[in-house]
Amino acid sequence: MPFFSVVIPTFNRAHLVTRAVESVLAQKFTDCECIVVDDGSTDDTQRILSPYKKHIQYMYTRHGGVSKARNCGILQAQGEWIAFLDSDDMWLPEKLATQYEYIQKHPDVYIHQTDELWIRNGRRVNPMKKHQKKEGYIFEDCLYLCLISPSAVVIHRSVFERVGMFDELMPACEDYDLWLRVAWQYYIGFIPQKLIVKYGGHSDQLSSALWGMDRFRVYALCKLIASYGLLLPEAYINKAVEVALQKCSVLYQGAKKRSNVALIQKVERVVQWLTVDRKSTSVYPDLLKE
Repeated sequence: MPFFSVVIPTFNRAHLVTRAVESVLAQKFTDCECIVVDDGSTDDTQRILSPYKKHIQYMYTRHGGVSKARNCGILQAQGEWIAFLDSDDMWLPEKLATQYEYIQKHPDVYIHQTDELWIRNGRRVNPMKKHQKKEGYIFEDCLYLCLISPSAVVIHRSVFERVGMFDELMPACEDYDLWLRVAWQYYIGFIPQKLIVKYGGHSDQLSSALWGMDRFRVYALCKLIASYGLLLPEAYINKAVEVALQKCSVLYQGAKKRSNVALIQKVERVVQWLTVDRKSTSVYPDLLKE
């Protein structure tokens, strides 16, 4: 049984995925398996990966989105610890070795991540202060934006047994949703070394392809409140509602500018749900629909 199971979801990235795979195979820590989940690619992904099939597990699934692909990888994984790598990112050779050492020194920490290098349109950029990673019980910080990077994190498999896996209904912000469910219950560890290279700026990123990304974050916040309302500390509930209302305001103003009546009505119903009556769970899922 490997110590780490590495899950790489990919969709139509034949031109990028081998870089990710090779960065896993180049790790100094070798007690790991590499699972590539091909989310129904229609390009040359399968042919491009065929030379690696002695060293990786290749799974082809019907196209269902990144959440489904990651979940397939988690279910296939044999390791005690799960690591993710997006197919457009890469790891430095010391990543898993450094994280293994961290786990040995911090046996009571069930999720942690490393720092990362950002490359945008071929140039290195520095993250803004609001994107800087933190260590500890960081639930309230995670409400505003995603502070945990899938390509940087490793998670003990027991965490998924407790909080569930990625929400397959979500076309985007699925990681934000999972980290909210994790962060209110777990200490988040952090290694300040930049051990992944995170690439951005290319046209096939979900943030470029989908409109109104905050609607998915509002959905995640509402789902959290509905699912854990009786368990969440009151301060956490109040903060989650506050942030959800802030994001609803941004969505509402954007919908007004675009004369998007359908979205305006959806946001109004969600605001009503957040502020007046949070009994029904049939309101906020409408945010996932076009």
